[in-house]
Amino acid sequence: MANLKMALNAACCAALLLFAAPARADITIGVALPQTGPVASIGDQVLNGAKAAAADINAAGGINGQPLVLDVQDDACDPRQAVSVANLFTQRGVGLIAGHVCSGASLAASNVYAENGDVMVTPASNTAKLTDRGLAGIFRVCGRDDDQGKLDAEVIAQRFPKAKIALLHDNTAFSRGLADATRAGLLEKGINVTIFDAVTAGDFDFSAIIARLKSEGIQLAYYGGYHKEMGALVRQSAEQGFRGQWMGTSGIATSEFAHIAGPASEGVLMTFNPDARLNPSAAKVVAGFREKGIEPEGFTMYGYAAVQVIALAAQSAHSAKPADVEAALKHDKFSSVLGDVSFNAKGDISSPGYVLYVWKDGKFIYAP
Repeated sequence: MANLKMALNAACCAALLLFAAPARADITIGVALPQTGPVASIGDQVLNGAKAAAADINAAGGINGQPLVLDVQDDACDPRQAVSVANLFTQRGVGLIAGHVCSGASLAASNVYAENGDVMVTPASNTAKLTDRGLAGIFRVCGRDDDQGKLDAEVIAQRFPKAKIALLHDNTAFSRGLADATRAGLLEKGINVTIFDAVTAGDFDFSAIIARLKSEGIQLAYYGGYHKEMGALVRQSAEQGFRGQWMGTSGIATSEFAHIAGPASEGVLMTFNPDARLNPSAAKVVAGFREKGIEPEGFTMYGYAAVQVIALAAQSAHSAKPADVEAALKHDKFSSVLGDVSFNAKGDISSPGYVLYVWKDGKFIYAP
C-alpha cells in the first residue's frame, strides 16, 4: 500500500511539472524562392541568407524562447507554382513567409497570403504593384521598381545625354516594370527612346536584336531582365561588333552574369540595392559567411533581413501570430543587417535607395 501511495504521488508530481512547464513549440517561417529554373542562383543567395539568419536567431535563444525552423519551398520563379507554394503553407498553418523572390511570383502568391491573414516579407520583388494594391500583411525589404527606374533614367541622362537609347525587357512583371519606369523617367527629362522592345525569356540567340542595335546606331542598351539573358546579350553583342554601353538592373546581381558574359562584362553598368555588406550592423554576419567560404553578394543579406525582421517583429509583439507580427512590422523600427529599418503604410521599407554599380574583374562594385 505504501508503495502504491508513493507511485501515485510521483505520478501526480510528474503531471504537475508537465502542466507547469512552458510549451516549446517550434516557430516556422516559410521560405519561398526559386531553387530550380533560370533564376535559381538568385534563389541560392536568398536561401543562404535565410538559413544564416535562422541559425543566428536560434543561437541567440530563438523567438521568444522558441526554436525557429524554416520550411523551404521552390516556386521556380513561376506565378502558378508560387500559388501552389502559398496554398501549401496555408495547409500547413505556416503564416509567416520570407519570400517570394520574383515579382510575378510575389504578385500571385500575395493574394493567397492576404486572403488568409498571413504575413509575407519579400527580399527581392520590386514591382510597385505588389504594395500599391493595399493588401494586408505584404512587406518588402528591397526597393521599388519605380524608384529604381528613376535612378536608371538619371544615370542615362547624366552620363549619356545625347546617346541613342534602346530599352529591352522580357515582358515579365519585374523586367517590364523596370523598363516602363525607366522610359517614363527619360520622357520626363525630354529624352526619347529609339528602341523599346522585348526579348523572349529563355532565348539565348540574340542575333536579330543585336543586328537592330547596330543598324539603328544604339549607343546605350539597357536590359531590365535577368542575368542569363543579359549575359548572353552582352557576350554576343561583343562577338558581333556592337560597341555600345550596356546597362542592367538588380536582375543581374549575381557573379553568374560575369561567367556568362565573359570579358565583355567589364564595364557593364547596373543599378541595385545598396550593398548591405558595407553596413556596420552587418559586419559580424558578413564575417560569418566568409568564414564558411560564402561571399554574401547580391540578395544574400536581403534574404537574411527578411527572416530577421519577421523574427524581430514576433519578438517585439511577444507573439508569432501573423496579425500580431503584422502590427509590429507596421509600427516598430528594427535594427537589422540593413541598418535601422521600418515600413510605411504600404509595406515598403523606409529608405532602401538604389545605387549605381559597375562590373569589374567579374564582380560588381560601386561606380565612380
